[in-house]
Amino acid sequence: MRRAAFLIACLALAMPGLARAECPVFRPAGPLVEAPLPGAGPLTVVALGSSSTEGAGASNPALTYPALLETKLRRALPGRPLRVVNAGRSGETSEEMLARLDRDVLSHRPALVVWQAGGNEVLRGRDPDSFRAVMRAGLERLRQAGIPVVLMDNQRAPRLLAAPGHERFDAILAELAELPGVSLFSRAGAMLSWQRAGHAPERLTAPDGLHMNDRGYACLADSLAAALLPELSSAAMAAR
Repeated sequence: MRRAAFLIACLALAMPGLARAECPVFRPAGPLVEAPLPGAGPLTVVALGSSSTEGAGASNPALTYPALLETKLRRALPGRPLRVVNAGRSGETSEEMLARLDRDVLSHRPALVVWQAGGNEVLRGRDPDSFRAVMRAGLERLRQAGIPVVLMDNQRAPRLLAAPGHERFDAILAELAELPGVSLFSRAGAMLSWQRAGHAPERLTAPDGLHMNDRGYACLADSLAAALLPELSSAAMAAR
């Protein structure tokens, strides 16, 4: 069943008219969403994060990763009411995101949350243990609401790579992904795989040396959609 759903998802992504990113699709080691997703009815995904979720570096809002992800999922799942809410706010830390969890995330009654965090803590030299505690608190609230979460770690951008201790924050997100109902889509791992395929990081990042550019966001949305579609397709087939 999962293999059939995966093939359907791949064919859907290759549909005529759907813009494809030039990077090879990055595939996480296992299923990206282990908790059951609704197989029918409206589907809402909330993308929670800071500036790289809001879309700094993109040339227009339609080219942010949440907007591109919505486009790809809609075209791959025709007839399914679906939306991706962009709840990114530039400059925010995880603590500030936690403070607006009810208003900007839970109020949408999402089936899934993609939570990008840690970059601003790295740049401001924040304490990694405090970051872990805040993220745990947020993940627990989402778990209590029955919402699975996909965490997203930091992009491999020059300013982040130059910041001391940046690896600790990615390691914390990988650790938190072991919690029930939580998984990790590694942007760092994706960009490393694209680099090995000949796509240098500077081709995917904006001139500010921090955010992704249009090409980078397209590559990110393409891989994230490919990772989510097998689960969404399996849920849809099970509901029939």
